[in-house]
Amino acid sequence: MTDNNLENELRPAIAILGLGPMGQALAAAAIAGGHPTVVWNRTPDKARALVAQGAVLAPTAVDAVRAASITVACMIDYDAVRASVADVTDWPTCTLVNLSSGHAGEARAMAGWAAQRGIGYLDGAILTPATTIGTRAATILYSGPRSLFDRGRTLLETFGGTSIYLGDDVGTGAAYEMALLDLFTMAVGGLAHAFALAVAEGIELAAFARFAKGIGGLLPDMADRFADQLAAGRFPADVSSIASANSAVAHVSAAAAARGIDTAPLEAVQRIIGRAAAAGHGGDSYARLAQFLAKADHADA
Repeated sequence: MTDNNLENELRPAIAILGLGPMGQALAAAAIAGGHPTVVWNRTPDKARALVAQGAVLAPTAVDAVRAASITVACMIDYDAVRASVADVTDWPTCTLVNLSSGHAGEARAMAGWAAQRGIGYLDGAILTPATTIGTRAATILYSGPRSLFDRGRTLLETFGGTSIYLGDDVGTGAAYEMALLDLFTMAVGGLAHAFALAVAEGIELAAFARFAKGIGGLLPDMADRFADQLAAGRFPADVSSIASANSAVAHVSAAAAARGIDTAPLEAVQRIIGRAAAAGHGGDSYARLAQFLAKADHADA
């Protein structure tokens, strides 16, 4: 099939660049949704299952872009996306939707790069695992020009679940993703450390898991309190205070040290809490720590 035949046969279509687990899930959902789907990956073997489902494997990223009305990139980082589409010199009316991970500054820089080349650009963030794509459980955030989101919404909604438009600032989706990934990463680290201590103490692990889930169940209400208190700029310690947290983390650190467990993560938390207490915030709620971590607040400490 020639390049022109590929373009004529499949427009309008969706192109997926990058066929890691998430890219494969996006392509499979597009195919299941009845949309002509073009795929490309540096390693073509990853496209075999998708081709069997009805996708067309483009020989190059340039061919994939030329065949589509929307190109969705899902790669390791923004540099990989730029490198993949750098050879597209005659970008058509296709919109580039970048669902690769990166921070807000990278998203804005990518938007500037796209604007210089006349490329319509949306940035996005996938908040749920690859297994949710194409189901109601999927959640994807988008930011950038509203007109581009509205134009591509029908195609984008084939990925399932909820498509949330966050506004014109192209970096907003990435900002959400990084803050939420921060929460997930720190929470998983805390869970691993807690299980290490439980193992060292000979605790029955299934029983410990049940109690650990109860601790996790406290987080939704805490998230609401953090949001309300940070918005109001007031931090009443109605539940727990920074001073009590300072004492609690000291006890946990001593327990971990006694069992030969690495205490570096706890020491990092203890330093943050200790600085906040020393700055006169010991009687405030935990939410004050979020404000205290901001660079501007350090100057006041």
